[in-house]
Amino acid sequence: MKIAMIGLGDIAEKAYLPVLAAQPALDLHLCTRNEARLHRLGDTYRLGNRSTSVDEVIKAGVDAAFVHAATHAHPQLVEPLLAAGIHVYVDKPIAYTLAESEKLVRLAEAEGRSLMVGFNRRHAPGYAELAAHPRHLVLMEKHRHNNPEAPRKAIFDDFIHVADTLRFLAPGPVTDTTIRTRVRDGLVEHIVLELSGRDFTAIGVMNRMSGASEETCAAMGDGAKRRVVNLGDVIDYQGGETLARRPDWVPVARQRGIEQVCLEFLAAVRDGRRVDAADALATHALCEEIVLQAGG
Repeated sequence: MKIAMIGLGDIAEKAYLPVLAAQPALDLHLCTRNEARLHRLGDTYRLGNRSTSVDEVIKAGVDAAFVHAATHAHPQLVEPLLAAGIHVYVDKPIAYTLAESEKLVRLAEAEGRSLMVGFNRRHAPGYAELAAHPRHLVLMEKHRHNNPEAPRKAIFDDFIHVADTLRFLAPGPVTDTTIRTRVRDGLVEHIVLELSGRDFTAIGVMNRMSGASEETCAAMGDGAKRRVVNLGDVIDYQGGETLARRPDWVPVARQRGIEQVCLEFLAAVRDGRRVDAADALATHALCEEIVLQAGG
């Protein structure tokens, strides 16, 4: 199976490339305009298939592509890949606007091709296990140290993980949505999202003026609470407190769900199953609503 990896930035190099390079029976093609990085990584992993444009990737006849380029470049990369009949995994978000995202999701459907969005937290062991925990109340916090940012970029590049995780962990249909933001001088300083339905509430908070960069997620209900800290440590509370730390030898890509989401996508391509991005698009629609509330 021929697989392309387009965009070789830090996340691609540190998280995705080690996972893909370790998979048997993959003919891996690397693509980036940065020729120095292209040849360094190609030499490191002994990969001879290297290109500097999406056109070269298409001509190589790959079955699927992982797109890890900057968000603003996603539409110009994903559209020709899908139009050429290539299955696509793309880092979140699909694009910076809901309209662009909808266009690509419709194209994938029309072409009968998979479009999978990299919401890795759904696959991270700590968060995946929360989905089996009593969760009448869910509270997720994802903060940044002193980093206010333009609303669209902060929400679609970062807060989108919070929005999607809350949707994933919601134990029933969401019937009410409440959004609050603090924006000063055109930059968003904090965001609060509340999703609720019958007998549950899920709250997501991001403070971009925090004293630390950190992430936690907790599920509570039926006299128990489970809290996941920085996607690694898991703390259970049920009268007492029990801490389970991330095992030392578990790769970061597996702990963060990146390995699992890659393998799910590859399995779908191999088995001829189409991954539908409709649910991912619902998260993008929610983020667009938050951006509009923030005046972005």
